[in-house]
Amino acid sequence: MDGAAIISQAFPGLSDTQQGRFDRLGAVYRSLNERVNLISRKDMDNLYERHVLHSLGIAKVAPFGSGSRVLDVGTGGGFPLIPLAILFPECRFHGIDGIGKKIAAVKEVIQVLGLENTTAEQVRSEDHRERYDVLVSRAVAALPKFLQSTKHLFDPKSTKVPRGLLYLKGGDLMDELVPLRGKVQVHELRSHFHGEFFESKKVVAIRM
Repeated sequence: MDGAAIISQAFPGLSDTQQGRFDRLGAVYRSLNERVNLISRKDMDNLYERHVLHSLGIAKVAPFGSGSRVLDVGTGGGFPLIPLAILFPECRFHGIDGIGKKIAAVKEVIQVLGLENTTAEQVRSEDHRERYDVLVSRAVAALPKFLQSTKHLFDPKSTKVPRGLLYLKGGDLMDELVPLRGKVQVHELRSHFHGEFFESKKVVAIRM
């Protein structure tokens, strides 16, 4: 099964525009990766499973309501930012990262795919001052430390569902979750996706 077919199988009912964007992702990232090391060379062959589908695990756990403002903290090469923005065109997405060459690459992906609902910016989370309904990220730090550095980014007046943090993590999380005192839900991605890669992958949902 080719990469884009993995996505359409997991998310049936995609529009022609969405499917077309997912179809193009592979070629866009292969081209960019020759100039900027966004993804390890050995991982490029597994782009759709380990990066695109993994990012979309968030959508299986907590699909965003129309108009939600979503921030991807430490977006790196644009994951989960880009896949989620394709899947939820009615939401607003912003990705931040401290590494300028990665943000430049993400902006190029946004432009090539015509993602009008998506922006990206080089800035550290501690220095960013906008507020959002939902924060997403892929394991950029231990959870307590991550929450400490991003709590000012949540909009306390938000009425959107979900509201809070959706964090892609793997492995044993017990030590990280203990300080959070029960306001956490852990969703196993193996319940939604098949394959060895997803056996230890999780979405951690924290209501703020």
